[in-house]
Amino acid sequence: MILGIGHDMCDHRRIGHMLDRYGKRFSARILTSAEQKELAGRANKPAYLAGRFAVKEAVYKALSSADQTGMNWQQAETLASASGAPLLTLSGRCLAGLNSLVPEGFLPSVHVSLSDEPPYSSAFVVISLCPDKQAGQPLPT
Repeated sequence: MILGIGHDMCDHRRIGHMLDRYGKRFSARILTSAEQKELAGRANKPAYLAGRFAVKEAVYKALSSADQTGMNWQQAETLASASGAPLLTLSGRCLAGLNSLVPEGFLPSVHVSLSDEPPYSSAFVVISLCPDKQAGQPLPT
C-alpha cells in the first residue's frame, strides 16, 4: 500500500549560485554531517547538493499528510550505498511524522530514486506500507 509520494526537481545552476553566495553555511544548513562528508569528495558539488535538496523536498511532499512542525532539512539523509544507489534515512520529526501516519499492524518503507540530467536533478520518494508480522510493537523514534 502506498502511503505517500513526493517528487522534486532542482537546478544545479541555482544551487551553484547559492554555494557561491553562502559557501559552507548553505551546505551545512541543508546537509547532515555524513552528507557533507560525501559532498567534500565530489567534483561536481552543485549537482550533489541539488540532488540532496530535491530528495529532502520530495520527502516533505510524501509526508504532506503528517504534521510537519519541527521537520528540518537534516532529518532526511541520503547517502550513497556501496553500489552507488541512494539510501534515504529519516530521523527526528520527519521519522515521527512518518510514524504518525502508519496504521497499527503495518511497517513503513521509504524508497528514493535520484536522477541527474544536467543542469537538473530529480528525486522521487515513495512511502509504502507492508503488514507487520509482529503487529502491536511500536516503531522506533
